[in-house]
Amino acid sequence: MTTFGTYHSQSKNSTIYILMMLAVVSLISAASSASAASATTVTGVRIGDHAKSTRFVLDMEKSVDFHLFMLADPYRVVVDLPSMDWNISPGDKQKAAGLIQAYRYGIFQPGTSRLVLDVNGPVAVQKSFILEPTGPASYRLVIDLVKTNRKYFMANLGKPVVKPIEYSQPVPIRRAGKKIIVIDPGHGGVDPGTISSKGYNEKSVTLKAGKELKKRLEKTGRYTVVLTRDKDFFIPLRERVRISRRADADLFISLHADSIENSKIRGATIYTLAEKSSDKEAAALAAKENKSDIIAGVDLEGESPLLTKILIDLMQRETMNYSAEFANLLIPEMGKQVKMRVNSHRFAGFRVLKAPDVPSVLVEMGYLSNRHDADMLVSKKGVEKIATSITKAVDRYFARHDALLASP
Repeated sequence: MTTFGTYHSQSKNSTIYILMMLAVVSLISAASSASAASATTVTGVRIGDHAKSTRFVLDMEKSVDFHLFMLADPYRVVVDLPSMDWNISPGDKQKAAGLIQAYRYGIFQPGTSRLVLDVNGPVAVQKSFILEPTGPASYRLVIDLVKTNRKYFMANLGKPVVKPIEYSQPVPIRRAGKKIIVIDPGHGGVDPGTISSKGYNEKSVTLKAGKELKKRLEKTGRYTVVLTRDKDFFIPLRERVRISRRADADLFISLHADSIENSKIRGATIYTLAEKSSDKEAAALAAKENKSDIIAGVDLEGESPLLTKILIDLMQRETMNYSAEFANLLIPEMGKQVKMRVNSHRFAGFRVLKAPDVPSVLVEMGYLSNRHDADMLVSKKGVEKIATSITKAVDRYFARHDALLASP
């Protein structure tokens, strides 16, 4: 009887426990569903070119609050919104018209989506409002633009009101014997970088490669690794530099997968900082990458000259030499795994490499404009090869420096 009573009691308790767990799972599921449902979905974009104005319309499932402001040089109208699901395929993206030359959208930072309208001159926002659903129509954010002069435009420039960027990685604590490496997946959020003919986004390629590299470096047990971003959101170039300096990084590695006009050209290239570019192609690539903040609608007017243009003559010669040293170790290691370009170590004035006290390289892993490179960059095997080769180069770099420090 005692045995049965004990069993019965345990069975009863188990049943209660199972029911409680099911209730908890149900609550978690409901909370997750509610959270997923809270994000507003954008279902369409329309542009209307009228005689004296241009209307931009965003179709949405729900009404949202929005903050609109303008930036100059180049002229842009920027709209900050809550986190949105952009359910717009490339084929559905409407061509620009009227005063609007182009438009971009995506995550600007955690919790904030950004829409950037590139306009062909100074404009004024005549009206901006949310239309309630009527019949089959959904909620609509409407922005009416009209031409104006530069004086009026400059007098009405607004400053963005957004939350500070919340980075997933806190400033690391330096552990005895461990080097700190900052990996910077290029682009992100509203700045997709290059988009290949098959629809591959550079921002997705670099993030995937960055996470794989982080995993492999940490697996060695010798490094503390910080990602400048671990999700699809935008970080200004100057903030990427600040992250590496706040982390007291021993090495900064920026990952990219750009495009080039000649689609037949393929292979990886390693860039380090120099005041004078090694060639026209390097100069053009640096100029393109340095426009990332403009693409995302970042206001640079409030920055001091020291922050917007860190002068090369303040760069420590030792730091630049260390950057070149790492590049020269990385090239043969990558060459064992992936195709490299001729003259694969090049120099240019990339803003993201301008931390004056952190050895820094930009790894152009390949070109999304070349179909062979593009297929390699989006494949699991290709990403693993790149991460393996960079890890081996990092090991060689620090082993050499440790040996020099240990020598009498």
